[in-house]
Amino acid sequence: MNLLSPQERERYLEFLSKELQGKKLKNTEIVVCPPFVHIESFVKSVGKKVRIGSQNIFWEEKGAYTGETSPVMLKNIKAQYAIIGHSERRRYFGETNETINLKLKSALRAGLTPIFCVGETKEEKGMDMTMDVIVRQIQEGLKDISRVLIEKIVIVYEPVWAVGSDVIPTSNEIMGAKLLIRKILTEKYGAKYVEKIRVIYGGSVNAKWAKQVCVDPEMDGVLVGRESLVPHEFVKIASIING
Repeated sequence: MNLLSPQERERYLEFLSKELQGKKLKNTEIVVCPPFVHIESFVKSVGKKVRIGSQNIFWEEKGAYTGETSPVMLKNIKAQYAIIGHSERRRYFGETNETINLKLKSALRAGLTPIFCVGETKEEKGMDMTMDVIVRQIQEGLKDISRVLIEKIVIVYEPVWAVGSDVIPTSNEIMGAKLLIRKILTEKYGAKYVEKIRVIYGGSVNAKWAKQVCVDPEMDGVLVGRESLVPHEFVKIASIING
């Protein structure tokens, strides 16, 4: 919930465009997910250089759901992605695996690419429940989603205890989570359908740690939080991942 005015937004867009100018990031897809009120401006300004997504969606297409935003609305203003199940949505707004499942299905119906977040809290990690939590979140979150559609979903391993904390998992821990996620998906859908799924890392990502949280554990990318507010740092992270 940043960029509080049109002036802030325009400065951000100007700096982001300058940082991207001349950069050859052929191996990296960049997606920016601004607040709803800024999405159209982002599409018009940098939509040719990066893909644009939303930070959340509702699971119905339209109707009497005051304050919510439909995935169809987003698709019609040329958004392409939607973050679903972020730890802050689970924590502050009581999102459950059931509601996240509804949102994933809705995003897919509308033609958006879901960025589906899973991960354990500090308390769950302390009780050695990481595996149980991830298994449950994936099984319940992906309930009744077909093999045909699964490859369209990006899955984020987002350890909640690392978000905004400057405490990050080791490369081995992240690699272990990736292998676990792929194992769950393979058992559920079969290896052939899981090959194209991107599994990325989210949680206190910055340029200093990009190699440790993405390159070394062979993740397919990162979900960047506060560092995305600084275009220079954001594009620097993309450059490190690009290799």
